[in-house]
Amino acid sequence: MIEDDTPVFVISVAAELSGMHPQTLRQYDRLGLVTPGRAGGGGRRYSSRDVALLREVQRLSQEEGVNLAGIKRVIELENQVEALQSRVQELTEELHQATAAVQSARQDVAQSMRRDLVPMRDAALVVWKPQPRRS
Repeated sequence: MIEDDTPVFVISVAAELSGMHPQTLRQYDRLGLVTPGRAGGGGRRYSSRDVALLREVQRLSQEEGVNLAGIKRVIELENQVEALQSRVQELTEELHQATAAVQSARQDVAQSMRRDLVPMRDAALVVWKPQPRRS
């Protein structure tokens, strides 16, 4: 199975799949809207993800009336959101691991405690030492 990011389509196929002219794809590449991979000879190779992005660029342009600079900004923001969501997921996993480690450490401490000692929380300890009696 081919991954979504695998650059496999030559520019003519990508243009046909996206419903655009190959020159439009070249222009979008120059503007940085869609950045295809490169073959050994320098030819552009588009992935399925690139073709989907080309279709989205076309939709934003034709249906929503967004100019190319606006489309580029939308793409940048979407990429940023995706990166941030990925980072949040990583941090959430780290938090779960840390929480599990703390719980495990608490259990280890509780098991190592002497059973004849009782832990006290928020209690004052008063030691009484009698004074020697005067005769």
